Amino acid sequence: MSRPALQDFQDTNDPLHVTLERTLAAIDTPTITLRHLLDLIGEQGLLFLCALLAIPFLLPVSIPGVSGVFGPAIILIAAGITANRMPWLPRRLARKEFNSEKLKGTLARGIKIVARIERVVRPRLRGITAAGLPARLNGMAIIFAAVLMMAPFGLVPFTNTLPAFAILLLSIGMSQRDGLVVIGGYLFILATLVYFGVLIWLTLQAGQGLFGFFSR
Repeated sequence: MSRPALQDFQDTNDPLHVTLERTLAAIDTPTITLRHLLDLIGEQGLLFLCALLAIPFLLPVSIPGVSGVFGPAIILIAAGITANRMPWLPRRLARKEFNSEKLKGTLARGIKIVARIERVVRPRLRGITAAGLPARLNGMAIIFAAVLMMAPFGLVPFTNTLPAFAILLLSIGMSQRDGLVVIGGYLFILATLVYFGVLIWLTLQAGQGLFGFFSR
């Protein structure tokens, strides 16, 4: 069975709320498929979706099992962003239909939330969020952060939180063309690597201590 053709993203300097308003105005049928919706919201909307998927992990200890579902979803979306194309979806999921009126109500509420975010996050250091190589590197950073978020550290505090903050900042920074926020995302990736390194070192030290205790 052939896959549906992927669509290239069109780069834009418009604020995210403008993109969402344009999407809202473009929905003119009783129902809309998920694929059509993704085509309309484009890269900015997908980045906003990545940010939303990261929010449940901002607590020190996340709900067990959730990262195994949301993590791959973030990776799939970020892979599409890295390739500058709409992410691949199974045909059945791509053809799933939504009631347009209910969706418009959700988008209208989302526009209000985004407008508040845009009061703080604004276009800065645009070279970091430019199309081409910077956007690809940022997309790969989101993928890497999602992989870190899925690391099997069980209920150890902050193992999900740090990479989730990285995804949140990278996604919002890219969607709003705010390079300073994107830099914050990279710093959280670095903090995650340091934290994981410390956890692994402590685990090895504890293992050596136990081995020494029982080998006496």
